Amino acid sequence: MFRLITCFMYLSGYLIYSIPQLAKLKRLSKDLPVHERDKIAIEYPKRFSKTFMKLTGSKVTVNGLDMIPEGPVVFIANHESDIDIPVLLSAIDKPFGFVSKIEMKKVPIISSWLKAINCILVDRKDTQQALNSMRDGVTLLKEGHSLVIFPEGRRSKGGPVLAFKVGGIRLAQDAGVPIVPISIKGTADVFEKNGRIIKPAEITVTIGRHIDPKANCQKDFNEITEEVRQIIIANRDGQGIAS
Repeated sequence: MFRLITCFMYLSGYLIYSIPQLAKLKRLSKDLPVHERDKIAIEYPKRFSKTFMKLTGSKVTVNGLDMIPEGPVVFIANHESDIDIPVLLSAIDKPFGFVSKIEMKKVPIISSWLKAINCILVDRKDTQQALNSMRDGVTLLKEGHSLVIFPEGRRSKGGPVLAFKVGGIRLAQDAGVPIVPISIKGTADVFEKNGRIIKPAEITVTIGRHIDPKANCQKDFNEITEEVRQIIIANRDGQGIAS
């Protein structure tokens, strides 16, 4: 319970502390190169995430960082827990935004940070809005930003990796950017498996070899999506090759 209270107080305090930085980001010159602007924008969320993970007492091991190519990419990851987000922010140097649910737009301060780091908010109940959001994602990728998507659509809570939706593959192919599979293991042990009390856990993030969507254009979206899912499962279970 102590860790849960500490993490909650840190989250609340840091959000308030970050408000002036949000104001500074709005004043950043639009002439800055994309990678420089993104690096500045992600600095506070990354700093928060590193400290947050230390407060959970968890150990995070990252494999395959050298597998991440230069330029914009679509990171496709399995989704065990809400903890996946600070884990990825703390583990990966390349700036990125998330494809997330539209409900996050209602959360004060966090919604402003999601906008600042170029997240895409999708309303799964509104097909047209979802399509428009994915088109916005393609535009962001073509501009040079990177995105993370959890194609399971919901948390597995440490269970088997659920079926993937094809949206992430469509994003990558439409934008012409590489797909980078990410396997996450152990985040559900921090929170979801403990009656929603935070406990230390061993977490492993494994980054797989990137996939060129242009080289797979002869395959349909469902086929590529399942191939990516199997890579993520194999790497998560230690049966694949991350490097």
